[in-house]
This record gives sequence, structure tokens and C-alpha cells, in this order.
Amino acid sequence: MASKQTLHMNQGQGETSYACNSSAQSVEQNKMKPLIEAAILDLCSSSSTMLPTKMVIADLGCSSGPNALTLVSIAVQAIHSHCLQFVQPPPEVCVLLNDLPHNDFNTVVKSLVTLHQGNDPIVVTGVAPGSFYERLFTSGSLHLVCSSNSLHWLSKAPEVLTSNKISAYDIDEHARLQKLPIVFEAYGQQFRKDFTLFLKLRAKELVPGGRMVISLPGRRSDELASEFCHLWETLAQILRVMTIEGVIDRVKFDSFYVPMHGPSHEELKVIIQEEGSFSISEMQVHDPRSCVDNALIVPSMFASMMRAVFEPIIVQHFGDVMDEFMACTEQRWSQPGSLEEEVAGNPLVMLVVSLTKA
Repeated sequence: MASKQTLHMNQGQGETSYACNSSAQSVEQNKMKPLIEAAILDLCSSSSTMLPTKMVIADLGCSSGPNALTLVSIAVQAIHSHCLQFVQPPPEVCVLLNDLPHNDFNTVVKSLVTLHQGNDPIVVTGVAPGSFYERLFTSGSLHLVCSSNSLHWLSKAPEVLTSNKISAYDIDEHARLQKLPIVFEAYGQQFRKDFTLFLKLRAKELVPGGRMVISLPGRRSDELASEFCHLWETLAQILRVMTIEGVIDRVKFDSFYVPMHGPSHEELKVIIQEEGSFSISEMQVHDPRSCVDNALIVPSMFASMMRAVFEPIIVQHFGDVMDEFMACTEQRWSQPGSLEEEVAGNPLVMLVVSLTKA
């Protein structure tokens, strides 16, 4: 399940779309701004050995909506500011946006026109549909790669679970606790395999000294190794209730695997070091809720965000149960303060990493 065709956010610009339910992701992108600006400064610096007359910037997992251009826009503006400050001719810039083929590229392409406004620097744009667990660009062609809220998505669910029919989230609490270490280890190994491949591929596509700035949701280092990231756990719990209530089939619930893993920063650091293509310029670990007004965390908003992210996967596996899913989700937090209590009780971190090609 959860093939390349279904791993996309809700399309369009309606009230259930990702475009209208991605404010939390926007906050995270703003956290990446100083690291992207620092990477651009390094690439444009007179002390650099590259002194590029052209720069190619790629956003991997751009999705759609207002956030699709945020990271590349930060980079383009940083290039413009640097050239103004040091009275240097700006390089020609090529901006490439990537996501899986079923992403809403129609909306993305329409928004690309904003990057063409003005002639300083000259910006040309394009889209590159495909998985970032495959080669996307020619060798040595990229200067900067960015990715936000995408790399926690795996290429597939762990085969050791799917082939042996080990449920990712057992409906029985006792059985679930017994299986959790096995399940978590399987997801961790799949993430290691996928992220190692991601690093190898990007190292081939980046120029010598090229930069990469990425962010993804993770978990705290002091958490038990049997705990998943909050969204994964919350989704499974909601679907579990729907199964108990007879809304969805037990067999389908047992065969539902979300291809998602949130690593700790030590886990991420070890994989990067062992793969060897990049050095870590900076790594940040922060609470994404620190910049969010708690008054804005309301059940309807959180339920809509869950729908925008997970609806394609849910519908592909269970059929059209989204009305029931939304009702169950909002019922989960029907008591005043229940959502705030759950969010507070599930520590979530975002990992932001700036890498330099070795």
C-alpha cells in the first residue's frame, strides 16, 4: 500500500486541500531560512572556489499550495541580497521543484510565475516529477538542495512487516506493546536504507562543495525506542477506534502501514556520518510548537490538517471513509483542552540540518 501514486497531499485549493491546511509546515520552513541564507552566502562568497555564473536550486518534496515556493524564494532572495551588498553581477538561477508524479503540479506551475518577476537575478524554472529515492538530475548540476517536511516519508513500508503480516499497530493493546520494538526497529531500518540512498543520490547530483538544507519531524533522543512520531501514532489510534466501532474492516486495519518514520537527531547524525558524502555544517533540534499560538490549536483545524495529509492513503486502503474519519477525529478531542493535553503529552521535535558535500 501507499505507493508512489497515493503518497501525495490533498490536491487543489479547496477547504480540505493541503494548500489550505499547511500553516504548521510554513512555520517550519521559516526556521530553515537562516540556514538557507548561510548556504547561499557560502556558495556566492568570494572566498569560494566556485564563483558560479549560474546556480541551480532544487526543492525536493515541494508539495503544492503557498509553501511550494517558500524555500526556493528564500534562496533567490538571498542571492539577490548578496549581489547587491557586494556589487557583484548576479548569477543566472534555475529553480527546480520536485515531488511525486501525482502531486498537484498544475497549481505549482501557475505559482512559478512569481519567481520570474524582475530581472535581477534572471530566474528560469521547471518541475521534476519523481521520487527523491531515485536519480532526478544530471551529475554535478545542483548547487543547493532544500527539503522540508518530506524525508520522514519512506519509499515503502518495511517488507519484514508486510511479508510476515506483522501489523504496524495492533488493535489489542497488550499485543501492540509486545510487537512495538520489532515494528519500530523495522521502520528504523527502512529509514536508514532510504536516507542513505537519498544522500548517495544527492551527492552525485550536487557540484563539489554543494549544499543541502533539510528539515523533517523526528523524536527526542530520550524517548523510548518504541515510540513513533505524533502524527503516525494519532492516525493509528483514530483508525483503531473506527475499527472497534465497525466502520472499517479489521483485516484492512491490520494490513495498514504508514510509510513514515521520525528519527532522533543521533540517528540522523550517525547515518550521515556513516554514508560519508556530506559533512554536517549545522544541526538544530527544536519544538515546532514554540512558534505556534496555542489558541490556534483547535480540534477542527488539527482534524483538517490530518485529512489534508493522510486522505489519499486512507481512501486508497479503506475506501471513502473520510466523513467517519473526520467525525471520529473531532470526537477524540471533544472535551475542552483535550487536544492541548494530547499535544503536550506527545513531545515532537523538528530536525533541521545543513550539509556540505564533502
